[in-house]
Amino acid sequence: MIERREFYIDGAWVNPTAARDWTVINPSTEEPAAIISLGGTADVDAAVAAANAALSGWAATPPAERIALMEKVHEVYKRRHGEVAEAISLEMGAPKKLAHDSQADDCNIEDAIATAKGFEFERPLGDHAPGAQILMEPIGTVAMITPWNWPISQVTLKVFPALAAGCTMVLKPSEFAPLDSMLLAEMLDEAGLPKGVFNLVNGDGEGVGAELSKHPGIDMVSFTGSTRAGIAITKAAAESLKRVRLELGGKGANIIFADAGERAVKTGVRKCFNNTGQSCNAPTRMLVERPFYDQAVEIAREAAESTEIGPAHEEGRHIGPLVSERQFNRVQELIQIGIDEGARLVTGGVGRPDGMNRGYFVRPTIFADVSNDMAVAQQEIFGPVLTMMPFDTEEEAVTIANDTPYGLTNYVQTEDGARRNRLARKLRSGMVEMNYRSRGAGAPFGGVKLSGDAREGGVWGLEEYLEVKSVSGWAAE
Repeated sequence: MIERREFYIDGAWVNPTAARDWTVINPSTEEPAAIISLGGTADVDAAVAAANAALSGWAATPPAERIALMEKVHEVYKRRHGEVAEAISLEMGAPKKLAHDSQADDCNIEDAIATAKGFEFERPLGDHAPGAQILMEPIGTVAMITPWNWPISQVTLKVFPALAAGCTMVLKPSEFAPLDSMLLAEMLDEAGLPKGVFNLVNGDGEGVGAELSKHPGIDMVSFTGSTRAGIAITKAAAESLKRVRLELGGKGANIIFADAGERAVKTGVRKCFNNTGQSCNAPTRMLVERPFYDQAVEIAREAAESTEIGPAHEEGRHIGPLVSERQFNRVQELIQIGIDEGARLVTGGVGRPDGMNRGYFVRPTIFADVSNDMAVAQQEIFGPVLTMMPFDTEEEAVTIANDTPYGLTNYVQTEDGARRNRLARKLRSGMVEMNYRSRGAGAPFGGVKLSGDAREGGVWGLEEYLEVKSVSGWAAE
């Protein structure tokens, strides 16, 4: 079993101030996979002090030098990519292919480097104002609190733009999936990142997370996770008026018109179930144009029943387990609520799949004839559960899609380009993906309403970590 009890503080691996072991569970087997330590106040204080001490030097480092160091880290990451994928598969249950091809992808690092190379950290205000200069400066020391569902992806989406901006940082990865972040700390160290610029303290939300959120030495909190936790972080950070950026939950609507056909339904089911449904931007509400609805329900049923399920360590295109017993119990509870509310259970349901009595595996589940006031239509389930409901008009589809406290990603499937554009303008979400075309490199990721206010990736993700300074009387250089 892996034992990684140390924290990475001020350029060194150090023991926790007080012993507090946490067992990382392999969700495919329910057996212990690793032991880490959970930090406390003294560990947080040490990490923040190290980051604050390193801030002036790193902020003054020319952007070109910061970018060159990021490129060194990227080279190390590419060499150790397989280790990262293996860690993710072990700790959070992503099947090997998903872990290697998607979870451990280095696109966030590439994007941060490319964005920084094209970014003007100092620029004139404009020809109309001679001597007026805009300086984009690092906000300071950043606390980063990241989730378990896409662990290294969410970490690199924060760490590398912050490095480019000249910030220092303290990372608290999820205690359910900490191993990949510890590997990243090793890579940053190997590449020669100055000590104190990056620090890592493992812990839980109630402990290290809360300490970082209220810490007077922290200038910004960047959080990805549940809406409930995001609200708590915002309240804790309010007294010090530190910047808070939140990327939270979602309940994405996938609006499928009859002209989109069978493929749109099959792809929608697959995208909903990807990562075992543990993605905040999953298209979990399928809204289908009424003439196509009955056929779509049958197509979705067949797609769900053909979805293979298996342990994360096996090769294949199957879905794996949920991350933890807590998450398993929550999904089971919500499936039962859907049944009790009167949604039509098309396939799946409560309990583990046939032949499985160990591991946090869930039956891929489809609910049809759902009304939008049901819990399964409003609450983020975070499991392989799809709800389906019909609509008659564009206006009705938009009304249903927007009738949610969330606003992360919505989806539109139709061959009618003018219709796609109309709906994209009307849907209340930070992102709209149409005809399953992926967002472009450098596009911002983030939502509105209870999905948070962050915009991560590209220029927007870099600007999250920068302050704008307005200067007059700037001398020509």
